[in-house]
This record gives sequence, C-alpha cells and structure tokens, in this order.
Amino acid sequence: MVAEETQREAASADRGTGGTARTGRARTAHRPAANTAWRALAAAGSGLAQLLALPPYGLWWLGPLSAALLAYAVMGTRMRRAAWLGLVSGAALMVPLLQWQVVFGTDVWLVIAAAESAYFVPMAMGISCVTRLRGWPVWTAALWVLQEAVRARFPLGGFPWGKLAFAQPDTPFSGYAAWGSSALVTFMVALSGALLLAVVLRLVRDRGGAVAPTAAALAATAAVLAAGMVLPAIGAPRHDHTATVGLVQGNVPGAGEMNILGERMQVLDNHVEGVHTLAEQVRSGAKARPDLVVLPENASDIDAYTDAEAAEMISAAARDIGVPLLFGITKYSKGGAEREIRSVVWGPENGPGDHYTKRYIVPFGEYIPFRDFFTRFVDRLDQVGSDAVPGTRPGALELGDTTVAAAICFDVAFDRPVRDSVAAGGQILVVPTNNANYNFTGQSDQQLAITQLRAVEHGRPAVIASTSGVSAVVTADGTVTYRSPEAEPAVHVAELPAMTGLTPATRLGAAPEAALGAIAAGTLLAGAAVGRRSRARPTAQEAPSAPDTDKP
Repeated sequence: MVAEETQREAASADRGTGGTARTGRARTAHRPAANTAWRALAAAGSGLAQLLALPPYGLWWLGPLSAALLAYAVMGTRMRRAAWLGLVSGAALMVPLLQWQVVFGTDVWLVIAAAESAYFVPMAMGISCVTRLRGWPVWTAALWVLQEAVRARFPLGGFPWGKLAFAQPDTPFSGYAAWGSSALVTFMVALSGALLLAVVLRLVRDRGGAVAPTAAALAATAAVLAAGMVLPAIGAPRHDHTATVGLVQGNVPGAGEMNILGERMQVLDNHVEGVHTLAEQVRSGAKARPDLVVLPENASDIDAYTDAEAAEMISAAARDIGVPLLFGITKYSKGGAEREIRSVVWGPENGPGDHYTKRYIVPFGEYIPFRDFFTRFVDRLDQVGSDAVPGTRPGALELGDTTVAAAICFDVAFDRPVRDSVAAGGQILVVPTNNANYNFTGQSDQQLAITQLRAVEHGRPAVIASTSGVSAVVTADGTVTYRSPEAEPAVHVAELPAMTGLTPATRLGAAPEAALGAIAAGTLLAGAAVGRRSRARPTAQEAPSAPDTDKP
C-alpha cells in the first residue's frame, strides 16, 4: 500500500509541475519530496522560515522561502499526508512565536498555539490539491490568503498574529499593503516563493534546460518586488498640515510580570508624571511644544470618570502641558462587572470629551468567554474580575487641529479597525497599547511591525504609545524614526505630516481579500476534480517504474 501511494504521488507531482517525462527514471529525478522524512523536514523548515522572517528576528526574505518549502513538502502527496505535514509546519511556527502567552500559563500558551497550528492543516491539503493544476503558484498564494482570512475571524473574533504579511513592515513587499491591505502582501510573498520553487523544479527536471520558462518565472518574481516599491506612490494621500505630536511612556511596576495593574495608582501616577516631565522639557526648550500628547492603553486603570482624585491628576497634567491629551482609561459599568477600554480626549480646560473604545478585545485576557464553564476548570481565570466589552465606533478623534485614527493594542492586528478610523477622517495613526506583561519577549516588536505595515497601508505616519515599551514613531513608508527602550520611562516629540485622502487599500476595504479567497475556493474545486480523474486511472500506467522511496 505504501508503494502504491508513493507511485500515485509521483504521478501527481509530474502533473502538478507541468512534467512531461515519459519514463519512471525521469519522473523519479524531479519528484518533489517523495520521501516522508524529507517532506517532514521541508514542512518544519517552512514554519521555522516564517518564524525567522517575523520580528524579533526580522529575516524578511525568508517569507517566500516559507511558502516554497510548504508547497514542496505537500506537492504530489495525498490529503492525509498533506494534513499532518501542514500541522508540522504550523506548530514549528506557532509554538515558538506565541511563547509570550506563557504569562497566562504554559497550558494557555500551548492550547492557543495548537489551535493556530490547526489552520495550516486544511491549507496544506488545499496546496496539495491545487498543485495538480497549471498556474499552481497563483492558486497556492491565494490559499495562504484564505487561511489567514479565516484565522483572523474565527473563533472568538479571530487571532491573525503571524501572518506572512506581518514579516514585511518596510520591505519591497510592503508597498502592496497600500493597494490590498495585508491580504495582498501575503499573496505576493507566497507567490514569489511558489514561482521560485517552480523555477527550481523545472531546472532539476530539465537538467538546466528550458531557459525561456525559467527566465519568465524569474522575471515575474523580479516584477513582483519592483511593483511593491512603486505602488505606494500611486494614489498616495496628500499632506494637509504638520502636527507636533508628543508621546508618554510612564512605565509600570513589575514590567514583564502578570497582574501589573495591581498597583493602579502607581501606574496612573507614572503617566501623569510623564506629562509633567514633558511639560518641563518644553518650558526649558529641550523639546518642541506638542499640539497633542498620546498616552498608552491603561495609563489609568482607575475609572477617572467616577474617581475625583484620578480625574484631577489627569486634568492637572493637561493644564501643565496646555494641549489635549489622548489618555487611556478604563470605564467600569454594571457595578464593576463590565468595563470599556477607552482612549479619551482630555482637554486642559474641559476635561474628558470624545473617546474611542477598543473594538477587538483579547479572549481569556480581557474577557472570559463562557465564563461559568471555563472558570470551573481554570481557577486563575477569576483574576480577570470584569469582562471588557467591545466598542462599535471608528476611532477618528479630534485633538486640536488634527484628527487621529486610533486603534488600541490588539485592534491593530486586524484590518478593519484601522481602516474604519482612517476612512472616518483620521490623519495620523495612533496605537495606545499596554504590553507590560510581554516586555523582552518579542511581542512588542511584532506589534511594531504590524503598525509599520498599517502606516504603509493607509499612507499615514503612526505613533505607538506603550505603558512600558515599545513606544515608537513610524513614517508613512514604514520607517521607524523613534523607538523607546523597554521597561523604562520615556517621552518624545515628533513633527508628523497629517494626511488627507485615502489609499486604494482604504477605499477597497476587504474586497481584495474576498477576491483572493474566492479564487482559492474555486481552484480547490478544480483541483479536487483533477484528483478524482487521476485516481480513476490505472496506477500502473501512471508511474510504472517509480521506486518505493517512502519505505524505511
């Protein structure tokens, strides 16, 4: 049975790569990864390549290699084998990538990593299916988009961390974000990898011949990279005015530990003092006077709407600096059973005004789904004493003459919150965040890279204000011009262009992702039909002399 399956896979591999070999020997020469051990190594290598492409490693050029290795691993194999190879690839990526979740417990980390790895199973099966078709590099890339689209939505609102696109914050691929958001970036990265794999397979099969098809594939890959660098300039937003933006990173006690919000007054005091420090530097001439100041998510976990002392501390800081603050505040309701995670416009004269409420909240971190059920088995979930509830409105907030597009922490990993805030009039992206539990784990670097891609996507500079780092300033082309230290207080002022007009990506919204997902679904059906016809043919005719290389 093993020999029979290997023969079928060899014949399928010939068809998937456009092979025309007429002998068993020729087929064996270019059969992709027929041996199980080599397939497993390629699958694991795919996951590790994607891991190293992402921050904090940042070897972005390994992104295409990741897509190529997974296609190589599953090409020509049957669905059952492709399934476990996909799981190997997903686990090699997700287990180390999400290690920062260990702050909630090793079990939480491994369960989340396992759930995320599972999405690679149907994708690998699909790639095995579509590589039977002509044009398979395109269909393979579309399947990557479909996998990430589903993973970003299901279950519990989704968890898009680790997208291929998020390894490309300021690379030749990042420009595609301005036309098709993260979906088009992922597609182009995967397409480049698949095209390069096709080149290698043809060279091996034809022993260096077939110059014209090889040159065409290499030219297509080069064109992908060149277009990515040009696209952001086409239909780019315009400069409206220059805004001087301040940010404050107040730091927290016990950064990198669980329950850093236990000393709530200390956290609030640190961030208020940060505003006073900035005001003193402005008065001394060390820093330019800002037009607005951005503070982190949870800068006050005390409800300053109801706590008079907290409200006065924030108001005094706003009066000292003399400009509006965007202050992270937790607003409690229903006797403390529910809360909103807000960024509030706090003026020096009028106090709290407009606000944005975080739209994507973290399951098991900021709220407990099915609380009565899960708390029976995991006692520490009771530490999340109140459930956060999501906001529904875009985060376009006016601070003086500038409208900012706010996305709080986890929001920035999703396409919709930032897009809605920009479409509603946001001119500068602001990302208040609280990464204090994750200092020195790489999580903050991953979030910074996502923000860089969002800046390119919407043609706007971005400001990240974190409780304990990384706070940063990013230009509209994804370049980081300021980065704070971690677990230390920091203040910074930057002059940024406030932009007007929308990029094609902002205008098109989810349409490119939907189109690529539909292409993937359609080619899956075509690939399945080809597979059924292949299985109907006599095995002896398909691969008459293919050796049983899968045997130990």
